[in-house]
Amino acid sequence: MPTTTPNIGIDEVARQEIVDGLSRLLADTYTLYLKTHNYHWNVTGPMFQTLHLMFETQYNELALAVDLIAERIRALGALAPASYHEFAQLTSILEDDDRPSATQMIERLLAGQEMVTRTARSVFPAADAANDEPTADLLTQRMQVHEKTAWMLRSLLA
Repeated sequence: MPTTTPNIGIDEVARQEIVDGLSRLLADTYTLYLKTHNYHWNVTGPMFQTLHLMFETQYNELALAVDLIAERIRALGALAPASYHEFAQLTSILEDDDRPSATQMIERLLAGQEMVTRTARSVFPAADAANDEPTADLLTQRMQVHEKTAWMLRSLLA
């Protein structure tokens, strides 16, 4: 009978360390998705059209990203966190307790994009040490997207 534990050349301890990091990345990405979607719905002001469309592009990209991250966790043999409760325990991104202005939305999304970049970067050493190229590739792609998005948001504040 075949085993349900992946035999992919990454030992169990290393796989768990990578899964833990990817779970944090998933939670940060999903929380940023929710925040971005909220801002898409609720932005107002003279930059409404520009920001409404920009935020839509960003939340659509984040929606695709959560699927890729969760599927990598599953490929490593673990269950992906998938509830608000789990995400709230794992995320580094703060939720809003107010109704921010358009400029505050940009500032907060910039901070969120940079946080997700840092979370992805923090998983890289474990993936690298385990020669987990698929995870390293995913992390590299995520960092590229978040760094570019942060640059674009930062440019709106200049």
